[in-house]
Amino acid sequence: MSFEGLEGVGKTTAIERFSSLLDQHGIDYVSTREPGGTNVAERLRGIVLDEHEEALTDTTELLLMFAARAQNVAQNIRPTLERGVWVICDRFTDATLAYQGYGRGISLDRINQLADWVHGDLWPDATVLLTADRALTERRLSGRGQARDRIEQERQEFFERAGNGYQALMQASPERFHEIDANQDLQGVAEQLERLTAALVDRWKAR
Repeated sequence: MSFEGLEGVGKTTAIERFSSLLDQHGIDYVSTREPGGTNVAERLRGIVLDEHEEALTDTTELLLMFAARAQNVAQNIRPTLERGVWVICDRFTDATLAYQGYGRGISLDRINQLADWVHGDLWPDATVLLTADRALTERRLSGRGQARDRIEQERQEFFERAGNGYQALMQASPERFHEIDANQDLQGVAEQLERLTAALVDRWKAR
């Protein structure tokens, strides 16, 4: 399964909580992230997120995302799933559709063609989409006390388009997406995750 959302929405904290809930249910899992997840993919992540004297074109950014994803899928995700182990992925192709598609304006058909080539019909069984007001996520980002990466520095308009993209993706696949209201405090988010985890585990055991 995957976790999605804009910068500062609290994905890392949510994934940590979800992982602890799986531990309580006795579910084996492996956590990974995108871009990244393997040694090679992490090096590609650095290229995507770091600042460079030479500006990355939108096409370069897109292809680097899928290059890292191809490596992660082949070396990490597929082998893990074949062992019957859950995979928790911090972002997957939905992020590319939202950020590079809706955000950058790259053709969704082109992105889907790359997705079909790189991972075929391998999509998350469930996708958790954390949503929060942009003013709240901005405050969270400001409170981190660290330099923002290249994408985190994008303009507000970019994130508005990406956020609209996530909403469109959720509406197109309501059976896969599960929205978590991240405007709530930590306890409120935790309670939402507890209910969702119980439902997902029950569904998995019923297979």
